[in-house]
Amino acid sequence: MTDLFIKIFIPNQEDVKNLEVRGKYAMLSTVTGIILNILLSIGKMVVGILANSMSIVSDGFNNLTDAGSSVVTMIGFKMSQKKVDKDHPWGHGRMEYIAAFIVDLLIILVGVELFQSSIEKILHPVLPSVSTVTIALLVIAILVKLWLFVFYRKIARKIDSSAIQATAYDSISDTVSTSVVLISTLVTKFTGYNIDGYVSILVACFILFTGFKAAKEIIDLLLGQKPDPAFIEEIAEYTKKYPEIIGIHDIMVHDYGPGRKILSFHAEVPSNSNIEKAHDIIDQLENDLYHEFSCITTIHMDPIAVNDEKITSIKKIAEEVIREICKEATVHDFRITDGGERVNMIFDLVLPFEMEQQAGEIEKQIKQKIHEIDSRYYAVIKVEYPFY
Repeated sequence: MTDLFIKIFIPNQEDVKNLEVRGKYAMLSTVTGIILNILLSIGKMVVGILANSMSIVSDGFNNLTDAGSSVVTMIGFKMSQKKVDKDHPWGHGRMEYIAAFIVDLLIILVGVELFQSSIEKILHPVLPSVSTVTIALLVIAILVKLWLFVFYRKIARKIDSSAIQATAYDSISDTVSTSVVLISTLVTKFTGYNIDGYVSILVACFILFTGFKAAKEIIDLLLGQKPDPAFIEEIAEYTKKYPEIIGIHDIMVHDYGPGRKILSFHAEVPSNSNIEKAHDIIDQLENDLYHEFSCITTIHMDPIAVNDEKITSIKKIAEEVIREICKEATVHDFRITDGGERVNMIFDLVLPFEMEQQAGEIEKQIKQKIHEIDSRYYAVIKVEYPFY
């Protein structure tokens, strides 16, 4: 059914890099979610009130917040598609993240309110009236939410949307909470035990957990989390198409919203290259990366001595020492200055973030070991940490 919806409402469905097409996908997912969640909410609230079941009413409120979430997400997508202006040269893509964060705050507020209502229900319990209609509605709600999960997840993956992906996980969380409500209803019907208030608390906790988890993910995006390793691997593989580029390092990715990435890195080229030719190749690579990955790229060119046997042999010594002391470390921008009695090995040492506390000791050991190999050797090290 998802494929049918896409075929009907999005004619140019494969052009997902196009922001207009991406907006159509978002509109389809949010409108579908709004309609189905409002219908579920109305049904659950009516049945819950008639059956005097706080857990069903709570679950209905949960669906209402989902509909509200879809509305805010839709507004966020619309605002994120605004064109660049003099005050926002990178566009308005992060409005999608801000909208998602507002939704998460609403979910948390609803969870708190339902938790308080559930406590009241436990302190003043009233036995719910359970009918076949009540059970049938809950079963239908579970099936609808499962379908929405599959629907949201497929669209989120197709357009790479963290906001819609979060909505997908919210739907599977709703499936679990409604299943718990269904179990509570069946227990009441067949045993007469009233666990309605306690189950309502569980539903409220599910809502709160979902809200806090989703809020953390959005905050990470706004703060600037590390890029997807798969994206970094794609960039590294793509640069291998250019034989003049020996390697790349210091990759940085700034995320200004889906489809709006700013990329920069250092590209190593042979030091004996024709400078104008090398510059043309770098320009071409920047242009190709824009068309291939829809990201604006700035590349710093690093000249590397590739045919100098002396530098190669000394670099090999340094790399062996580094591997012996720290296998996770890598080296780039290696060069030497040879004054006869003193040979400086100058390089950048990249360590994992988790080794930040040991960085000073690792640097000290490398310098000492290199100097022990030959008293003329001195390591001049700049310690760095990866941006990915």
